[in-house]
This record gives sequence, C-alpha cells and structure tokens, in this order.
Amino acid sequence: MIDLYTWSTPNGRKVSIMLEECGLPYVAHAIDISKDEQFKPAFLKISPNNRIPAIVDQDTGMALFESGAILLYLAEKTGKFLPKDATSRWQAVQWLMWQMGGVGPMLGQVHHFAKYNPGKAPYAEERFLKEARRLYGVLDRRLAEAPHVAGEYSIADMSIWPWISRFEWQGIDLGEFKNVKRWYTEIAARPAVQRGYHVPVKQPSIPMPA
Repeated sequence: MIDLYTWSTPNGRKVSIMLEECGLPYVAHAIDISKDEQFKPAFLKISPNNRIPAIVDQDTGMALFESGAILLYLAEKTGKFLPKDATSRWQAVQWLMWQMGGVGPMLGQVHHFAKYNPGKAPYAEERFLKEARRLYGVLDRRLAEAPHVAGEYSIADMSIWPWISRFEWQGIDLGEFKNVKRWYTEIAARPAVQRGYHVPVKQPSIPMPA
C-alpha cells in the first residue's frame, strides 16, 4: 500500500497517474496548498521541502518527496513505464529531467505572472510566455519523430502531460502544435490518466483542445 500526499496540481497528478497506470493500491491524502496545509509539521516529516507530492511506501517504509524521484521509484518498484534497454531508458530519463528543469518551472512562472497576476509584471509575462512557446516547440519537434517522448509511453510522458493539460492557462493554442495535440489527446483518453487526473478531489473535465 502506498500513501500518497498530494493536491490537484500538475506535479501531484504525475504521481496519481503513475499509480493508476501501475495498478498499485494507494490511499490519497489531500494536502490543500491553498490553505497552507503543506507547512504542517506532520507533512514536513515526509516532505522536508514542504511541497507536494510525497509518498510513503508501507511495503518498504520508504518515504519520498519530489515528483521525479517518486516516478523513478515507482517505475523501478513495478518494472513498468521505464524502458529496459539502455538507449530508451536514458531517453526517458532525459525527457523527465527536461520536464523537471524546464517545463515545470517555466510554465509555473507563466501561471504565476500571466494567469494569477496579469499586468503586474509585463516583462516577466512576456519572458515566460515566450519561453512557454519555445518549450512547446521543443516538445512538438520531438513528437514529430516518435509517438511518445521516449518512443514508448513512459514516466517521461506522465511527467510532462499534466503541465500541458493547462495549455489554456499558458495562452497556448494546441492547434499550432499538431504533434503535441495528437499526443495530448491520446494520453487524455487513457482510463488511468482520467482516474489519476481527479485525485485527490474531483475536478472539472480534462481540458481538451478545439
């Protein structure tokens, strides 16, 4: 049994989608970041950085924070969604790192400046919106070469997809990135993704491009 401490954010959804895809039994514990519940002492013991998601694996006693580390742990635990051959495995790892170092931080800044604080910092809005489009372009070019970022569906896709699900927040028309649109809609149709999207609380329907 896995205890998952999470909220309805892209980082949180990475792990709930992976757990659903793997079919691992888990219990979701809502950490409402809008109420600063991530700063409670009990959660700090599990996640020293006061960020969701975090897990405790009751089978091993392992407690982990940081979504990328959790995805790698679950992939190794189950033998799923991380390719076995070295070339494909490192393709998946490099795209996972691309998400962790680029997509997440940069699109998160778009959300902060352009969605929640529009007009307060025009330079920041311009900078991060421009970077968002650049990152979409990188992803689109990769998906012109392969059905998924590492060839086969993997934790790399699971890490990127929840951030792309907020394309409307980022001012992106997925029609301009046809390969991303194809990939996004195919993953959105997966039953495990649909279940994982609504953890820990039910949300409106997954956003779909026109």
